[in-house]
Amino acid sequence: MTLLSRLWPRTLFGQILCALLGGLLVANSVGLWLVVDDRERLSRHMRSEYAATRVAESIALVDDTPPAGRARLVRLLESPSTRLSLEEPWYDDAPPVPDEFDVFARAVGDRLKGRYIHHVVTRARPVSPALAEASTLRPPPPPPGVLARLLGRPTLSNVSTQARLSDGSVLTFRYAPPPPAVERPARIVISLLLVALAVGLLSVWVVRRLTRPLAMFARAADGLARDLEQAPMDTAGPREVAGAAQAFNRMQSALRALIQTRAQALAGVSHDLRLPITRVRLRLEQLPESPVRDAIERDLAEMETLIDDTLAFLRAGDSAETAAPTRLDALVEGVADDIAALGADIEVEGGLSQPVVLRPVQTRRALVNLMDNARRYGGGRVTVRLSEAGGRARVDIEDGGPGIPDAELERVFEPYVRLEASRARHTGGSGLGLAIARAIARAQGGDITLSRRPEGGLRASFSLPLARG
Repeated sequence: MTLLSRLWPRTLFGQILCALLGGLLVANSVGLWLVVDDRERLSRHMRSEYAATRVAESIALVDDTPPAGRARLVRLLESPSTRLSLEEPWYDDAPPVPDEFDVFARAVGDRLKGRYIHHVVTRARPVSPALAEASTLRPPPPPPGVLARLLGRPTLSNVSTQARLSDGSVLTFRYAPPPPAVERPARIVISLLLVALAVGLLSVWVVRRLTRPLAMFARAADGLARDLEQAPMDTAGPREVAGAAQAFNRMQSALRALIQTRAQALAGVSHDLRLPITRVRLRLEQLPESPVRDAIERDLAEMETLIDDTLAFLRAGDSAETAAPTRLDALVEGVADDIAALGADIEVEGGLSQPVVLRPVQTRRALVNLMDNARRYGGGRVTVRLSEAGGRARVDIEDGGPGIPDAELERVFEPYVRLEASRARHTGGSGLGLAIARAIARAQGGDITLSRRPEGGLRASFSLPLARG
C-alpha cells in the first residue's frame, strides 16, 4: 500500500472534500503565478520604457552640449547603475539583441526617431538578482553563494546603447538593469487565501449536505433489518435523493406486506398441521395401553416438536415483537438460572454498562438454545462471559465438551443439520436450534458464531448492537 493510499480518506465526504480543496489549491497557485508573472512583465516593460527615455534624453542633451562641456555633463549623468562614455569605439560586430532587451531596444528606437545612428549592444554576464543592481559597472562582487546561484536569474545582462552624435563622435550609454523589483504581492496572496478559506468552508458545508443522505440511507437500512415497522424515510431534499427515499419506502412497504402474508400463511399451516395430530392423539386415547401406543405417542410428540421448531425458524426474523433498550446482562442471568435448575454448573462473568436494543422474548429463546446446547453437549459445566467492544454487546457461552471440527463450525447453522460425532439422536432435538438462534440474532442486527477453545470445548459468541446514546 502506497503512502498516498494510506493517507487518502476512506469516507466519501473526505474524498470529495480533498478533491475540491486540492483543485482549489492548484487553481489558486496557478492564478497567483500568473498574477506575479504578469506583474513582473509589466514592471520589466515600465523599466525598459524609463531606461529608453533616459537614454534618449541623455543622448540629446550631450549632443546639444558643446564638446568642451560634454565630459563634465557625462559625469553628472552617471549613476551607480549607468555609465556614459565618449571614448569607447563603435562596436561594428554587435550581436543580435536578446529577447529580454527587445522592448528596451524598440523603445530607444522610437524615442530617437531616426535622429541618430544608434544600436543596442549587450554583454551577457550571469548575475544573481541580489547582485544585479551592483552590475559590472562597479568593482566585481564576490561570487554568490550556492543559494543565491540557485535562486538567481542567470539571464540578466548589461546593455549598452551607442549613438553617433551630430559631430561624428560616439556616445556609449551603459546600463545594468536590475531584476524586476516586483515585491511578492502580499495583498493578492492574502486575498487569495481569504477566498480559498471562504470557498473551503463553503465546500465543507456543501459536501456534508450532499453526503448526509448516504448516512441517512445507511441508518434506515440498518434499522429496517431490526424493525420493519420503523418510520419511513423523509422524502424532502433534491430530486434524486427524494426519489431514492421514496423507492426505499416502497421497498419497506413491500417487505412488510410480504412478511404479513407469510405470517398469515404460517398461521394457517400451523393450524392445518396441528389439527390432524390432535385428532390422532384423541383417537389414541381410546386404545388400551401397549408398547405400540407408547411408540405412536413418542412419534406424535416428535412431530409436534419438529413442527414447532420449523415454524419458529421460519418466524425467527418476522416477529411482531417490538425491539426496545433492554438490560441484556439481566436477561442472561435469568436464562442462566433456568439452565442451572436443569442440573448444569453454570457461571456468569462480566457485565454490560448500557442497554441493548433487542426483542426480549426472541433473544431469550436464542440464549436458551445456546446455553441448553452447552449444557447437553459440553460436559455439564458452562461459563457465560459478558463484554462490550466496538459498540456491540457480546455474550460468550463456553463449554468443556468435545467441540466441533473446524470444517463444521458453519455447517451446523444450516437447518436440520446434526453432527453425529457430538450430537447423538437419543438426546433429542430437530437440528434447528442453532439456525433459529442465528436467525433471531441477525434479525436484530447481530450475529452468532462458533469457535473452538484452545483449552478444549466450544465457544458460542452472541453479539448485538448497544443502544445508541
